[in-house]
Amino acid sequence: MRGRNEGMGPWWHGRFRGCGYRITAGRDAILDVLTRANKHLSAEDIYLKVHSIYPAIGLTSVYRTLEILADMGLVLKFDFGDGRARYELAEGSKSSHHHHLVCTGCNRVIDYTDFIDEEVELLKRTEKGLSDKYNFRITNHLIQFYGLCDKCAKKKGGE
Repeated sequence: MRGRNEGMGPWWHGRFRGCGYRITAGRDAILDVLTRANKHLSAEDIYLKVHSIYPAIGLTSVYRTLEILADMGLVLKFDFGDGRARYELAEGSKSSHHHHLVCTGCNRVIDYTDFIDEEVELLKRTEKGLSDKYNFRITNHLIQFYGLCDKCAKKKGGE
């Protein structure tokens, strides 16, 4: 099964134990759904997928578990401006570091990883400058650009 290491269970089991949390069937199912996801899922999306394979779970448990997972750093929580939080795995999955382009017309979210050299250099300089200025060790960053995708721009009379 994908995500397993030499019969020791999925990669997240060690993190749960290390943080003092029990590994429950519901938590395992939520992380499994997120591992297989090919887009950013809301709590309701996750609930519907998990409930179909683990009917004992409730929506409240999904919300609570997602908050625990976000606090543990296993899951990233995003606000794309549409009033619904979205989630994705922070590590151990097929996804690499990426930024987001968020369409304010149709709420489409585009992940992008094909950073140009100038962008990488700018981010390195920015992180170093902020680290030095505030004596702060930066471990990660999140960048989201908001605007209109090509289809929404055409609908609104753009080019």
